[in-house]
Amino acid sequence: MTEKQIIIMGVGNILFTDEGVGVRVVETLNEQYDFPANVKIVDGGVLGMNLLGTISEADYLIVVDAVRNDQAPGTLYRLKDEDIPKRILAKNSLHQVDLLEALTFCQALDKHPETVIIGIEPEDIKTVGLDMTYTVMKKMPAMVELVMIELDGLGVAPSSRKTGVEAGVKDHAVSRRPGVPKI
Repeated sequence: MTEKQIIIMGVGNILFTDEGVGVRVVETLNEQYDFPANVKIVDGGVLGMNLLGTISEADYLIVVDAVRNDQAPGTLYRLKDEDIPKRILAKNSLHQVDLLEALTFCQALDKHPETVIIGIEPEDIKTVGLDMTYTVMKKMPAMVELVMIELDGLGVAPSSRKTGVEAGVKDHAVSRRPGVPKI
């Protein structure tokens, strides 16, 4: 029996503040953890339908993204099954509609991965800028933890990488807020 193939995919546009949170979360995961061979970390950016081939390889797909649902900025979401289309379409973001279409095509090809979306209510997705708002940035550890909980439920235990001081590297040039991973 082969291991289930798991893809953790961050989507969004890093050029629009909080819109890029999904990509930033997978960057953090990739920086902080080593994953078994059956787990693939993917920066899906705004590729939408171009991700069809990648998505169809998965048995289980964890998507990380900004999700607008008219709640307070920083509100975390876990969407699954019938909740996904309603929430994605509510965002009116082209990459999210394309992602939904890619998932629908996978279903038509009979290679539809079990999918969960880990999302966060963005504060600002219109301002051009690489920095996320503080509201969303301070929730990054919680988003990483939600992905780790999904993996734990699938029986996957990534190993933590030693970074910075833990690895004996002095990093005086980088200032960080406590509890916020370097991104």
